[in-house]
Amino acid sequence: MTDAARTILDQALSLADEERLRLAEALFDSLPADAQEQIDRAWREEVLRRMGEVRRGEVELESWKDVRRAGREALAR
Repeated sequence: MTDAARTILDQALSLADEERLRLAEALFDSLPADAQEQIDRAWREEVLRRMGEVRRGEVELESWKDVRRAGREALAR
């Protein structure tokens, strides 16, 4: 990463969550279509990999109740 990009990243990380999300969306939308397709393909592969881990019993799942509680606790901080 260049110094200029690092400076922009550091500034972006200081933004509020909503502003960072909008910035990330704008950056993603600015990519050429083939780059977006590569990202979509990578996410699809990741989802399939994780589904395989679940089906093979390689990961321990958490209940929705526990996930929801952890999310609420994180938001309360």
